[in-house]
Amino acid sequence: MNPKSGAILAISAFPTFDPGTYKDYTDDLYRNPFISDTYEPGSTFKPLIMASAIDAGIVKPDTKCPICAGPVEIGGYEIRTWNNKYNANETMTDVIKHSDNTGMVYVGKSLGLNRMVSYLDKFGIGEMTGIDLQGEVLPNVRAKEDWYPIDLATASFGQGIVLTPIQLLTAFSAIANDGKRMEPHVVAKIQTSDGETVEIQPKILSNPISERASKIITEMMVNAVDNGEAKFAKPKGYRIAGKTGTAQIPVAGHYDANKTIASFIGFAPADDPKFLMLVIIDRPTTSIYGAETAAPIFFQVAKNILTYYGIPPTN
Repeated sequence: MNPKSGAILAISAFPTFDPGTYKDYTDDLYRNPFISDTYEPGSTFKPLIMASAIDAGIVKPDTKCPICAGPVEIGGYEIRTWNNKYNANETMTDVIKHSDNTGMVYVGKSLGLNRMVSYLDKFGIGEMTGIDLQGEVLPNVRAKEDWYPIDLATASFGQGIVLTPIQLLTAFSAIANDGKRMEPHVVAKIQTSDGETVEIQPKILSNPISERASKIITEMMVNAVDNGEAKFAKPKGYRIAGKTGTAQIPVAGHYDANKTIASFIGFAPADDPKFLMLVIIDRPTTSIYGAETAAPIFFQVAKNILTYYGIPPTN
């Protein structure tokens, strides 16, 4: 997506089907998973919650986490980090860099249920994006009165909350576009039979966070790319803001221990974004982690796009 206009530059899904011999394929391949499938986003959701807390004035990048020295127990459940490593008094910048679930629990609790739900509404979580394609679905988001403390905790790191990929991408346009969330569209212009051309104008859906908050969370995401788990795959010389995601998959009332949805979301160049991109791999087999599967794909495509646009390295 061009985060400044909402224009969808490309959508690709695999496996797919050949329109010339579509009868040879199963019906499920006719769906566009980007707009018609739902999933729990995992850690790619964390920047939205952190941005909300920064916008609300609850945390700053250097705010220290007082509960990050070990697992956190909430309502009889124990919440751990993805690698069972803990960093006492780590900053919010490090929470994003390390993708620390316990740190996000602290952010979620500090934000509180009412404010979190309010920000999720402004980010468009739980509503249609209005993309001009057939088949967009509306995931169910639980009513505020049905949230429990454990739901607030897990939602802060992207579990227990369901959305579509287009919802997440559109929400992130607010971070990449100075706080303004744009309506996604694939049609650039319409030409009528009498030769008149009507260009589709950018449409702001909401203003979830301030420009200041968007700049702060962008720098935190740049730091996560430069110093996080996926830094090995990043194209040299570019400032790219991004976040990995490794989401567990709910199966029959519990989470599957061995299957994940791996993802990476980001935009570049971070200071003047030309594109915002989301890569999702459903149940990867080489590794369960987004840093080792989705991130390399993201950076390879990003490198090609930067070359295509003729954008030189800044460092």
